[in-house]
Amino acid sequence: MGTIDADFSGDTVVVTGGSSGIGRAVATGFGDAGATVINADVRAVPKDVDAETPTHEVIEERGGTAEFVETDVSDPAQIEAVIEAAREFGGVDVMVNNAGVHRSAEFLDVTPETFDFVHGVNLRGAFFGTQLAARDMIDRGVEGAIVNTSSTTAERAEWNHSHYATTKGGIRMLTRSAALELDRHGIRVNAVAPGPIATEIREGWSEEAGEIGESEGLPSRAGTPADLRGAYLYLASTEASYVTGETVLVDGGASL
Repeated sequence: MGTIDADFSGDTVVVTGGSSGIGRAVATGFGDAGATVINADVRAVPKDVDAETPTHEVIEERGGTAEFVETDVSDPAQIEAVIEAAREFGGVDVMVNNAGVHRSAEFLDVTPETFDFVHGVNLRGAFFGTQLAARDMIDRGVEGAIVNTSSTTAERAEWNHSHYATTKGGIRMLTRSAALELDRHGIRVNAVAPGPIATEIREGWSEEAGEIGESEGLPSRAGTPADLRGAYLYLASTEASYVTGETVLVDGGASL
């Protein structure tokens, strides 16, 4: 099969949670496509068991331009600091709100502390990441793109996921609401909803990546972060100039 070549030369892309997992794959994908990439994460060192080199260093080793900014996305002031860092490279052209956390707990056992932590990173981070990036784009007169990370759990209930799923459902509606209001500024807002992806955020999935195919039905395997990369690059590109407010499922058929 053929491949799609993306060119983001001259663009500055901010990826939150870009040190590991999906964010790392997306950040390096934009770097390979010529973008200047800013990784906004709480730590530079990747959590992935098969990775040691920080994302921004990987991009630089491949000949690209990248920077790491230590960021807790639950704090809007820290997101603003990332936007300021992006202005040194011309300002934000693409914002990827990907940072996320997961804590398994049955519905009756979810504590206010766990609820606030998960919602603070996942939903609050995406909300103000979208808002602050949009303000920068509007101030500069840029028709930019914002891509959020939702999940199939936004529509499909799973055990021990109630507090996590509500953040992902919220991100889906955030995407639609922001797309509606920002369209007049030429800013598109979309989301990607991953299915079962082998990353460190879901305990055990990385070890099971090649074993899921033994069960009947779909998905026939666990997805990898690389399986998500193309969806983010497409939604951020001019090829998707007539796409906004959408959530694209990338789940290997799990939602079937």
